[in-house]
Amino acid sequence: MTYDTVPDSNDLARARGSKKRTRIQVENEERILDAALEVFSRYGFRGATVDQIAERAGMSKPNLLYYFRRKHDIYTAVLTRTLDMWLAPFRDMAEEGDPETELSGYIRQKLEQSRDFPLESRLFIGEVLQGAPHLDGVLKTDLKSLVAEKAEVIRRWIKAGRLIDVDPVHLIFMIWATTQHYADFDVQVRSVLGCGIDDPATFRAASDTVIGVLMRGILPGNR
Repeated sequence: MTYDTVPDSNDLARARGSKKRTRIQVENEERILDAALEVFSRYGFRGATVDQIAERAGMSKPNLLYYFRRKHDIYTAVLTRTLDMWLAPFRDMAEEGDPETELSGYIRQKLEQSRDFPLESRLFIGEVLQGAPHLDGVLKTDLKSLVAEKAEVIRRWIKAGRLIDVDPVHLIFMIWATTQHYADFDVQVRSVLGCGIDDPATFRAASDTVIGVLMRGILPGNR
């Protein structure tokens, strides 16, 4: 059973001629992307079909194709939305803040994302393992620029004596690898612990350990 919310012809004409999207368009696009995330996570890019995504979204295929012309466009949009979500707390890391507070807060948010959005993380890592054919341009431009910007923030903290002298980019890589482990290797975590970080006690233990070890390793006076 479908429950399409299809704009009338006048709405479609106005929307196509304007960069501003209507509320219905935004809601339908999010519905499509949520459905696509589940389908791509289960079948991969090659195995997934537009028909499967439309069925999962509760939309007709023609209505879905109004919003996204090709399967490639849907897949790229899902990956881009994931990257934007991940990078939001990274962008918020402020130079004027206390380094321990800023970095600890960022690590905790990354762990929360691994807990709350495991499908997004696993789909993204699958794309990267394939050589990032759909995101290569974004990774080499937008992501690279943001990492350079935040690495410079960390360098200034180091120069001011607020952190020990470490390579900022590799510190960022370490944070990403450690926090995303709990999503990408969820099966392994559950095999060892009997639960994942969706368990409150396990989340507390993971965040306390990861934050504690990293902070002790980079804050002055802890060596």
